[in-house]
Amino acid sequence: MTQAKDTSGECEDEGAIAAKIAEQNDRFRTTWGADFTVPGQIVMTRGVSDLSPAAKAIILQRVQKFATFTEDNDPYRDHTFGAFEFEIGGNSYRIFWKIDLYDTEYSMGSDESANPQVTRRVLTIMHASEY
Repeated sequence: MTQAKDTSGECEDEGAIAAKIAEQNDRFRTTWGADFTVPGQIVMTRGVSDLSPAAKAIILQRVQKFATFTEDNDPYRDHTFGAFEFEIGGNSYRIFWKIDLYDTEYSMGSDESANPQVTRRVLTIMHASEY
């Protein structure tokens, strides 16, 4: 006889895992990778890299301090994405940032995303149009 699988704990487990990933993502993003307990890389697209130093400084600060997570931009509650707009020198920009979770070789997705021992983060900063 086959028993029905009890999934009541799965949602709790998924929520706990998402919260753990969110905490690690926040720690990585807010310290710019200086917290070596959450290893990874930070990159920006050519479009962002080509902006003025002042514009890049604003972008980096806004990414680091981002805290406006909503159901729309963070449906999994793991803090892997953010978006904002800013203006400088009469130019308006819409910026996205995202964190992808890879294995230690950066060759495929991590099998244990909540485990920083086997997961590497890549924080990518881009223009919305580059997404």
